[in-house]
Parts: sequence; C-alpha cells; structure tokens
Amino acid sequence: MTHIQDDIKLAYIIAISIMMLFFCFIIFVVLMYNKRQLLNLKENQLKESEYQNQLLQKELEKQKSIEQERERISHDMHDDLGAGISALKLQAEFLKQRAEDEDLKSDIDELLKTSEEMNLSMREMLWSLNSGNDTLGSFMDYSKMYAYNFLKKTKIQLNIVEDGIIFETTITTEQRRNLFLCLKEALNNAYKHSESNQLKLSFIQKEKKFMMKISDNGIGINHEKSEGNGLRNMKRRMQEQNGHCEVTTENGTHLFFRIEL
Repeated sequence: MTHIQDDIKLAYIIAISIMMLFFCFIIFVVLMYNKRQLLNLKENQLKESEYQNQLLQKELEKQKSIEQERERISHDMHDDLGAGISALKLQAEFLKQRAEDEDLKSDIDELLKTSEEMNLSMREMLWSLNSGNDTLGSFMDYSKMYAYNFLKKTKIQLNIVEDGIIFETTITTEQRRNLFLCLKEALNNAYKHSESNQLKLSFIQKEKKFMMKISDNGIGINHEKSEGNGLRNMKRRMQEQNGHCEVTTENGTHLFFRIEL
C-alpha cells in the first residue's frame, strides 16, 4: 500500500514538474515572441527614420538648389539688366544735352523717369530673390527705407513703431514679398486717396505671429463704392500665405496684416 502511495506521489510530482516545464516553455515562447516583435518594431522605426532622413536630405538639397538658382538669376539680373538700364540712362542724358527742342527734352525726361522706375523695380526683385534677406530684420529695414523714400517728397509725415520684434526670426521669401507688395499698395493708396498728413507704420511680433499695421489720419474709405482692386489684391495675397488682412475706417484708414511665422 505504501509503495502504491509513493508511486502516486511520484506521478503527481512528475506531472506537476511537466506542467511547470510546459508553463515555463510557454512563458519563454511568449517572451521571445515579444522580444522579436520589439526588435521588428525598432527595426521598422529605424528604417522609417532613415527614410524620413533621406526625404529631409532630398528636400534640403532641393531647397539649396532653388536658392542657388535664385542667386544665379539675381546675379544675372544685376549684371545684365542693371548694366543695360544704366547704359540707357546715360544715353538719354547725353541726348538731352544735345537736344534743342523742348518737346524732345520732355520726352527724354519721361524716358529717364521710366528707366529710374525700372531700376527701382529691378532692385526690389533682387531683394526679394535674395534668400539672405529672409528675416524680419531685413524685411523691416527694407520696408522702412522704401516708406521713407516714397513719402519724403509728400506732405505725409511718417511715424514707425516696433513692438516685440526679434530681428533674426525667419520669414519665408513668399511671405516677405507679399507683405512688401501690400505695403507698397497701402502707401500708394494713402498718397493718392487719403488726403492725410500723418501715417503710422507699425511692426509687431507676438511669438510666432507677425503683424504689420498701416494707419493714416485721412478721410477714410467710401464704403458706398465697390471694393477696389488694390484692397482685393492685398486680401488675396494674405489668404495665399494663410494670413489675414483687415481694414477699418474709424478716424482714417487702418490696414492690418497678420501672418504665421
């Protein structure tokens, strides 16, 4: 009887041992499976990271190529068009000195004026093409210089305000160009239509938001008339940059432009 009980105990022990071994085997298989899955996940993440790095590298190379092409176009314009415009001005001035007819002199003056406008437009294009100007500081310096030069022969007094500006902040070429064109249009409208004698140009930065405000103390906008092309163009330019353009006419005209940097 005792012998049989010993055999039963031994059988239980063997069965329990086998079950424990089986259980340990299952745990081992699960752990190895999880480890393999983790390794596969890390490997896939590494491949994805390498793929993203390759895409980033290609994008950087593309941007570099675009910038190099912009620089090449800029240099060609400066060398070829700039020299051509200068030669045209010199020739016109020489002809004016020799001309005796007053009507001819007047025509030559118009030619000189046109060539100067062409030279100014070319400098603006060169500025917009140069990627080295893609900072708020560069944009503001050029905008202030343009505003001063535009208004210096008018009765309009210019006042410039800066608030919270970080001059090294990057601004894209498209944002910079469209903001500047909006500024040109606003200054031109103020000169032609506002009948103002004061204009305030404000530059404001709040973290990733940049705002430009142009305010005059003139007669405002006649809302009974349809919206002009200039105002529509300014709103369209801001929409294309995912920005905002707002116009108010209380005590003058106030144009407000906002972009996300």
